[in-house]
Amino acid sequence: MQIQMQREDIIPILRIQTTVLREMVNFMVDRGFIQLLPVITSKVTDPLGPDPGSSVVTIPKIKYYDEELVLTQSMILHKQLAVAKGLERIFIMSPNVRLEDKRRKDTGRHLFEFTQMDFEMAGAGMRDVFSLVEDLIIHIIKAVKSENEEELEELGREIKIPQKPFPVYTTHELEERYGKDWEINASADHNEPFWAVCFKREFYDREDPDMPGHFRNYDLIYPEGFGEALSGGEREWRYERIVERIRRDGLDEKFFSPYLEMAKQGILIPSAGAGIGVERLIRFLSGKKHVGDVQLFRRVPGEPILF
Repeated sequence: MQIQMQREDIIPILRIQTTVLREMVNFMVDRGFIQLLPVITSKVTDPLGPDPGSSVVTIPKIKYYDEELVLTQSMILHKQLAVAKGLERIFIMSPNVRLEDKRRKDTGRHLFEFTQMDFEMAGAGMRDVFSLVEDLIIHIIKAVKSENEEELEELGREIKIPQKPFPVYTTHELEERYGKDWEINASADHNEPFWAVCFKREFYDREDPDMPGHFRNYDLIYPEGFGEALSGGEREWRYERIVERIRRDGLDEKFFSPYLEMAKQGILIPSAGAGIGVERLIRFLSGKKHVGDVQLFRRVPGEPILF
């Protein structure tokens, strides 16, 4: 059997990726963030539910001596604990394993192994995250346009530098205008990134205290049909509210017992953060049809793994 690696255009894509990774780290450090190393295995991880946008079929588990560990799907719970311990601004280049349903193969946006630039800020709110991320996206696009002009030309890609602030819509507005599955239609209808706020999803996202049933969480959406760039939210830190939400969602309290014990002791504090998908950002910058096209070793749901 003849094994074929990626196409020739992977080289300019990876050069762009190199610029992006460097500029991400430099930007966050310049803004006063401390870089942590990723957590790969844990007793507990983000359940990614009941988010209706999630299609993870199972959480990978491993047996290590007498302990059962899971592979990290997101470092959100670890981030909350880190900022509560006095690390006020943190970021991680975090590998994520999310075993997506194989029906996600052709969306162009899904991988089952990818990297996030994950960050968290103690005492921050939604608008603090918006301002930071908008500056980051503009900074990266400027750097790529300046340093990777040849690669962009080779890929036939032109990128517009967006203006700050990005537009903000509620999910209710977007659903009313574009239908229940609004993401791609809304993305295709915009020429610049925009924010979508108020998703009913994971228990750790904070409910708006002034508007019960509404949530202080958000996604950043790329324009031109590229879809979701980032997902995040303000965090719930109060033990009673966390337990109430876990029970509401029918999740196993025992699975979250180490995290819940921290919350019960009053260790958690208000914070906000997000995770930016690195491969999705590279896809947007390079203009590729599928996010798997920016990986040298593809990890697309439903595709055979060669290496």
